[in-house]
Amino acid sequence: MGQGSYRASDWQMLRQSRRLQETSAPSEVFDSKTAKDIFNSRMVAIRESRDSADSPCSTPILLGFDVTASMGYLAKELAVHALHSTVMHLLEDRSVTDPQILCAAVGDSRCDRVPLQVTQFESDIRILTQLLQLHLEGGGGGNQGESYHLLWYFAARHTRTDCFEKRHRKGYLLTIGDDRCHPSLSPGEIRRVFGDEVPYMLSSEELLREAAQRYHLFHIHLSSDRPEDRSIPAEWRRLLPNGTAELHRRHLGCLSELIAAMISLAGGIPVNTVLKRMNQNIAEIIAPSVALIRPEPETSGQIILF
Repeated sequence: MGQGSYRASDWQMLRQSRRLQETSAPSEVFDSKTAKDIFNSRMVAIRESRDSADSPCSTPILLGFDVTASMGYLAKELAVHALHSTVMHLLEDRSVTDPQILCAAVGDSRCDRVPLQVTQFESDIRILTQLLQLHLEGGGGGNQGESYHLLWYFAARHTRTDCFEKRHRKGYLLTIGDDRCHPSLSPGEIRRVFGDEVPYMLSSEELLREAAQRYHLFHIHLSSDRPEDRSIPAEWRRLLPNGTAELHRRHLGCLSELIAAMISLAGGIPVNTVLKRMNQNIAEIIAPSVALIRPEPETSGQIILF
């Protein structure tokens, strides 16, 4: 996939035709009642990010977001505002060449019916049209974690990219959510979610290392003021010491700038350049955090937003 070019006018037409508004409920934005087979990870053998006439130097970006419990507000923010804004930042800033974006709805492999849904890698308005076809299961089991590591497994074993195969360059993988990551994936979970036969349990650390061979890895933890959530960012920093971001829900409007900044800095753009080209009110909020990112080829950067 990856044909075509992204145009702001296409987004405006899509937004008008779907009546996407800030006041829309998540269930109005995402109206699929069940997960479609074309996006069900068990039905997807490979997702490919390939060069084309429109994208001669493609850069794969996987963006996974939590769709458990009350996380519909995050999916809505991505659909109504943040994803379009992120794409425009990447194109205008030219921080990566020819971005091709895959969106992933992440749930809980221990209890959800379809814990992982994945769109195609796309470079035009299909980034958004496919996002809007995903199903918000709203599951999760109150079991002290969600299955963000499903996307690491998928990226490592079910994606093929010209970026890595032709140019030996990494793509980018970001997950966003408000919970811990389960510590492992069992053979039974892997069989049910992907249809793969793996004879042993895989730890989150193993899955991170495997995915990191081909992708810069980041996680954005959406924090709240609940006392029981205060230990979660530290657990993420243990997993991704150079790739963990903390964004309070009240700063959700900064999400697109945060995502674009992480990608830009990991790709080697100087921090001062990144800050100067964004809205200065937002720059003031995230400046202490983006200063911590370093463009290291084999590791991700660390960013913390207070």
